[in-house]
Amino acid sequence: MREHVNDYYVKQARVLGYRSRAAFKLIEIDDRDRLLRAGQTVVDLGAAPGGWSQVARERVGRAGRVLAVDLLEMPPLPGVEFIQGDFSDDAILARLEHDLGGKSADLVICDMSPNISGVGMSDQGRTIYLNELALAFAQAHLKPRGAFLVKTFQGAGFEDLLRAMRKTFASVVTRKPKASRDRSPELYLLARERRPTVGGAA
Repeated sequence: MREHVNDYYVKQARVLGYRSRAAFKLIEIDDRDRLLRAGQTVVDLGAAPGGWSQVARERVGRAGRVLAVDLLEMPPLPGVEFIQGDFSDDAILARLEHDLGGKSADLVICDMSPNISGVGMSDQGRTIYLNELALAFAQAHLKPRGAFLVKTFQGAGFEDLLRAMRKTFASVVTRKPKASRDRSPELYLLARERRPTVGGAA
């Protein structure tokens, strides 16, 4: 608790009005990799409490769209379209697809984590499962030149996830932003340039 209260990014989030310190992770990655641009359509998977959605909304501007999904309730954010529900539920996925209106996203971002049980193998397995669901969504709904950013943890299943992403995208790199605590095993995989699907379709 003391670490959290004294955390630089927690303090900055309060000063700047961000809902979580996680906002600075996306800010740092975007400043480096230029993912967010005015007018884009962004899908934020696992959005609550809304820090990443806030950053995305600021950077895509009024001409862009931010669609956010989370199992947890998220207080409204101006300009962010929120769906509350389990992303692994087919009905919630169908609703998200409906709200996209048949259009593809420019960027899919995913900061999802499972409810942590404290059992390492179980938590890792559930994390990779969420990563794979997010990847499947990106495969189906990203523009060919779109990007996919996902939080994951090194451990069982990580190498399989990495291989699957490299099959789908021409470029996959790792990012460990300064706002990610040193003791945290989390890292981010950033994928760009979706490869054509089997049969040559975009």
